[in-house]
Amino acid sequence: QVQLVESGGGSVQAGGSLRLSCQASGMNSREYCMGWVRQVPGNVREGVARMSAGGLARYADSVKGRFTISKDNAKNILYLQMDNLNPEDTAIYYCAAAATCPSWQFTYWGQGTQVTVSS
Repeated sequence: QVQLVESGGGSVQAGGSLRLSCQASGMNSREYCMGWVRQVPGNVREGVARMSAGGLARYADSVKGRFTISKDNAKNILYLQMDNLNPEDTAIYYCAAAATCPSWQFTYWGQGTQVTVSS
């Protein structure tokens, strides 16, 4: 059974940084597309960053140059380094995984971690 557990969320002032982690189990991160999707309650989910099994990264335009996705396949952990955060980045961030990586559609989801950025 695939399980994804996020950590690293919190509160930070604008301009600050956070690093999210996603520990995967029941799957091999080398074989899956993994990514981060965020959601403000009441709004639709927004794809933030994803990485193919082969390591190809894609970013939403809103985070390009500020966020970096990476994966430690030895530990089965997905990361999201978030720099120069702004209040518009405030959301619940979900880790997700899927067998393929053509879009932001994922099969497996974590419970989410809250990120709050104050001005």
